[in-house]
Amino acid sequence: MTDYGEEQWNEIEAIESIYPDSFTVLSEEPPSFTITVTSDAGEKEETVEVTLKFTYVEKYPDEPPLWEIHSQVNLEDSDAEDILTHLKEQAEENLGMVMIFTLVTAVQEKLNEIVDQIKSRREEEKQRKESEAEEAEKCAFQGTVVTIENFLSWKAKFEQEMTELKRKKQKEEEQSAKGKPTGKQLFETDHNLDTSDIQFLEDGGNSVEVDESLFQDIDDLDLDEDDPDFNPLDLASDED
Repeated sequence: MTDYGEEQWNEIEAIESIYPDSFTVLSEEPPSFTITVTSDAGEKEETVEVTLKFTYVEKYPDEPPLWEIHSQVNLEDSDAEDILTHLKEQAEENLGMVMIFTLVTAVQEKLNEIVDQIKSRREEEKQRKESEAEEAEKCAFQGTVVTIENFLSWKAKFEQEMTELKRKKQKEEEQSAKGKPTGKQLFETDHNLDTSDIQFLEDGGNSVEVDESLFQDIDDLDLDEDDPDFNPLDLASDED
């Protein structure tokens, strides 16, 4: 007959000697204790840490112990869920044997994997930012590549802007024309305009003199006014 109690306390003594600085007994009945597990140092000496709480059931190790994450440092909740799932898998594989050391070792390896994943994610993020910066610099140097799609989009926008400018200009011209009187309106509103030219000549002292010697006495002209081809303008031409 298996003495579960004795087997459990023998394991507790062994675990305490292996993890003296991270092992703490919480209770003796039922036996319960915590073990703090820390990953190897990662980039920039960062570590991931988790404190596991184990509680023996009556028939441990033929039945798996109870466990939970008591506390965590630098560990995402999703990673914590992965650790709990990993513990369940390991416990099922080791039923019938004391397994605390095996479970803690499995968690240690899992934490190291998480550190590597964090490092990989940071490296990928760094490369992504560098790639985006290079692409932005290339686009700034080369300008936007013209395609049928963006050309048609630009053309439609340009034509819309030009139509709007023409409409605005036409509206301004119409408004300006509405406020400007026509020549007829100016004449009707200001009767002095019909004498403005004469007044200008009089104010300037200008006069028109006619030299009568330039004209032939009409009595000396042989005019046949009954002639259908008679044209007074021909006289002036003859004088020239």
